[in-house]
Amino acid sequence: QVQLVESGGGLVQAGGSLRLSCAASGRTFSTFAMGWFRQAPGKEREFVAAISRSGGSTYYADSVKGRFTISRDNAKNTVYLQMNSLKPEDTAPYYCAADRYGSGSKRRSSYEYWGQGTQVTVSP
Repeated sequence: QVQLVESGGGLVQAGGSLRLSCAASGRTFSTFAMGWFRQAPGKEREFVAAISRSGGSTYYADSVKGRFTISRDNAKNTVYLQMNSLKPEDTAPYYCAADRYGSGSKRRSSYEYWGQGTQVTVSP
């Protein structure tokens, strides 16, 4: 079993920044590609960013490209999402996910393990 715990969410003004963290345990962290998703009220869970096992490849949704940066530190079993220039539309719970077989998928179905989420709220 893989356990993922997100942290770093909070309330910020538009234009501000947050850094989310996802700490993993239960398996060898470096064997998983990792992703971030969000789910705003009334919407489906949406891909945000993904990173390959080594961290050498990253992928972003068009809505966040240029503003968000995903990274990982395998020695610390942690993946990060740096969120800059935040907009009210970014408001959602953010979920960390682990993909045992892929290299950084945009598809929710590719991820076997999920955290319970951390709330990001951006005020106007």
